Amino acid sequence: MRLVLFDVDGVLVHGYHTRPEKRRRWDEHMEDDLGISPDIFRDRFIKSLFESHVLTGQMALISALDQTLPELGFTGSSWSLVSYWLERDSQINHPLLRLIRDLQRTGAAKLCVATNQEHLRAFHLWNNLGLGGLFDDMFNSARLGVMKPARGFFDRIVEIVGTQHERPLMFDDSPAVVAAANEAGWEGVLFDDLEDCAEHPWIKAQLAR
Repeated sequence: MRLVLFDVDGVLVHGYHTRPEKRRRWDEHMEDDLGISPDIFRDRFIKSLFESHVLTGQMALISALDQTLPELGFTGSSWSLVSYWLERDSQINHPLLRLIRDLQRTGAAKLCVATNQEHLRAFHLWNNLGLGGLFDDMFNSARLGVMKPARGFFDRIVEIVGTQHERPLMFDDSPAVVAAANEAGWEGVLFDDLEDCAEHPWIKAQLAR
C-alpha cells in the first residue's frame, strides 16, 4: 500500500488557499456578526499566537483566544468564536472526497491527512465532517509539534508510519510545501483542482484497475 496524503485547506476543504483568488474566507462577515475586524484578528491573533504557539501544539486554541479576545473588545466566550469559525470554515471538497473514496476501494493506498492544524479543528474535521470515515490517520502540526514546510513535519510522519517501500505521495496547494516534500524524498504534487489528483499517473492507474 502506498502512503497517500492530502492537505486540508485549499485541497480537502475550500477555504484558505495559497492563491488569494481561490480563497473562501470564513471571516468575511466577522465584523458584522461579532464586532471583530478580520484584519485586526489576523494581525493580532492569527499571525502571532496562533501561528507561533497554537498550530504547533504549544498552546490550546481556547487559552490563546482567552488571552487575545479581550484586547480586541470581544466580550463573548472564546467557545462561541470557535463555533463560529468551525461552522464557516468547513466547505468540504466533495468531488475530491468521492475520488478518494474510489481510491480507498482499490486497497492500493493508505490514505492520510497532512495539515497545519490545531487540535480542535482537527477533531472537528475528523469526527464531525467525516474525514475519519475515509482516512486512516491525520497528521496535524499540533500533533507533530512542527509545521509544514519544515523538514521535521515529514520526518515525524515517517517516524510514526515507518519506512515506506514506495515514496509517499502528497497533494498540497502550497508550492513551498510541495518543494519541501520532494526534498524529503516524497512525491509532492501541487493541487489546484480535481484533475491534479484524478490525472496523476499512479492514481489514474489504480482507479482504472
